Amino acid sequence: MSEITFSDREMRALRHIRNELMHSGKMPSVRTIMDLMQYRSPRSVSVLLQQLTDKGVLIHREGKYILNESAEISSPNEDTVDVPLVGTGSCGTPIFAEENIEAYYKISTRLAPPMRKHFLLRAQGDSMNQKGITEGDLVLVRQQDAAENGNIVVALIDNEATIKEFQQKDDMVILSPCSSNPVHKPILLTDDFQIQGVVVKSIPCF
Repeated sequence: MSEITFSDREMRALRHIRNELMHSGKMPSVRTIMDLMQYRSPRSVSVLLQQLTDKGVLIHREGKYILNESAEISSPNEDTVDVPLVGTGSCGTPIFAEENIEAYYKISTRLAPPMRKHFLLRAQGDSMNQKGITEGDLVLVRQQDAAENGNIVVALIDNEATIKEFQQKDDMVILSPCSSNPVHKPILLTDDFQIQGVVVKSIPCF
């Protein structure tokens, strides 16, 4: 990506797209980009989006443009830190997540202050969809070994990572799904688990 050159218009459009993703978690519409770029015709935006697609920054899939996962997830003009993607976290039945760095993503220091350690997991399943975490999302996690009631955490259970809402009552820990799918049930624990971190933000990959 670093060897590709962009025109001023392409950089402006990319900045608007990244800022919108970071602030709202959604890809801006053609109309929104048109307003931000002060264009009079959606055709101009479509041409610009196609140019970014041709350069590999965007992907055109099923009639929609999405940000390429290999593109930096940040605003080009803001301070960033490199955060590792270390595997997959399940939002359904817990699955094994190896501590094997797949890639690094640039994340705004507003979300990932450099004085704290952070990592990314790719979400799997639908048990946290009511908290805005869906299949394929990149979940930004602040690394820590403790949590407060109501936090969305990454917990390690028998070497399997899962993303759930944390609740503790006396000696009982409850890892609860937040899902529209009734198949998912709370996980009740007393020991033999570890908190790996607290979820800061889910970054959709449309």
